[in-house]
Amino acid sequence: MSTTQTPQRSATARSSAPAADSSAASLGLTVLRVVLGATFLLHGWQKFTEWTIAGTQASFAQMGVPAAELAAPAVAVLELVGGLLLVLGLGTRVVAALLALTMLGALVLVHLPAGFFAADGGVELVLLLAAAAALYALAGAGRWSVDHVITARRRSAVRA
Repeated sequence: MSTTQTPQRSATARSSAPAADSSAASLGLTVLRVVLGATFLLHGWQKFTEWTIAGTQASFAQMGVPAAELAAPAVAVLELVGGLLLVLGLGTRVVAALLALTMLGALVLVHLPAGFFAADGGVELVLLLAAAAALYALAGAGRWSVDHVITARRRSAVRA
């Protein structure tokens, strides 16, 4: 074989490699999306019910978050509603991008000075949440989502 040729994988080797849209990958994307969405939803719920919006505003102000009186309710709504939308897989790319940006803001404004570990108030959790949200902003919700159903229906309507 010359150096300009690349080896071809056999049909067997190609078929044994997991496809990006395989059932296992779809299940993994769905499980992570539901867990991520539930995590955001519960954090938003906590801001409304346990801490209250006024308490969250005070906490944000104490942590140095700019415009805490506006940021706290906005974050609470985004986490609550966005978390539910992630669970459903509806509007996933936009919601996930907003949540990723919110977590990056929390990382820089609040958690970075405390180091890595969440137990010390560090970036560990917000970094993981930001990365997972970024995955869905870039890749979409996956096959088992409302977004996928909507897209499939639009494609069928265009073909008809």
